[in-house]
Amino acid sequence: MPRLLLSAANWFPAWVLAASLAALWNPSLFAWFSGPWIVWGLAVVMLGMGLTLDVEDFRAILKIPRAVALGFILQYTIMPLLGWGIAKLLALPPPFAVGLILVACCPGGTASNVVAYLARANVALSVLMTTCSTLAAVVMTPLLTERLAGAHVPVDATGIFLTTAQVVLVPVLAGLILHHKAPRLAALVLPAGPLLSVLVISMIVAGILAQNASAISSHGPMLLLAVLLLHAGGFTLGYFLARLFRHDRITARTISIEVGMQNSGLGAVLAKTRFAADPLTAVPSALSSVCHSLLGSLLAGIWRLRRTDKSASP
Repeated sequence: MPRLLLSAANWFPAWVLAASLAALWNPSLFAWFSGPWIVWGLAVVMLGMGLTLDVEDFRAILKIPRAVALGFILQYTIMPLLGWGIAKLLALPPPFAVGLILVACCPGGTASNVVAYLARANVALSVLMTTCSTLAAVVMTPLLTERLAGAHVPVDATGIFLTTAQVVLVPVLAGLILHHKAPRLAALVLPAGPLLSVLVISMIVAGILAQNASAISSHGPMLLLAVLLLHAGGFTLGYFLARLFRHDRITARTISIEVGMQNSGLGAVLAKTRFAADPLTAVPSALSSVCHSLLGSLLAGIWRLRRTDKSASP
């Protein structure tokens, strides 16, 4: 059964794509999944992430500090600057510009760990980088969003901080505590965790798309281009900058995946709670989840077919 659940979770892009297409085809199927459902849904995903963590995971950072540090720095420099630059380049309307910058300032997505596995990259390193960027998001996401998006609309950095702490930090720490204090319960829940996370993220994406279906039909091509450029840039720059700093190809693949894939669910929650005056702000996060999942899976498929020794081509 655990293998079956993991196998189903590995089809993450297919789940997201199917839910997204269904939401755009018939919005009423998913429009009900909004407000508190989205917030609690992401909290469940973060709780599941916390259940997978161990104190040893944090000690492992000391063994590979260069790779973890580089991934962290690139996550919070490349992506925010790309989001800001693309919004400027394409002259996106304020709600979409803010939404793109917001998701670009989010930490690495938990789906990156699945894609790292599929790409035969360093899964342990991927988990470490996701953990570090997620915990730092409480400070980094509101700070960067305020600096880069403040020119478009007033940004409540304190509110973003509080929401991020509620839906990310608290559930992750709760999961970590349960992992140590209730190991039997954690072991019972863990096999279903990845698939549950995939399904919840798919529902979050579909719910946002359903609620904004008409706006997406009007601005779809421009938004899709913006989000594709954001994630393609993250994957590409993440890989080649890692190679520039003389990391091997396996590490470079891992950093590329971690940088290119964002926690779009967090972006959606922040947009819905902190930019509620304009629901369109959440649309880039929903499209982001679809795009980075498909691009990441495509990249993983290409890399999985290639040799992984040092003599292999990129």
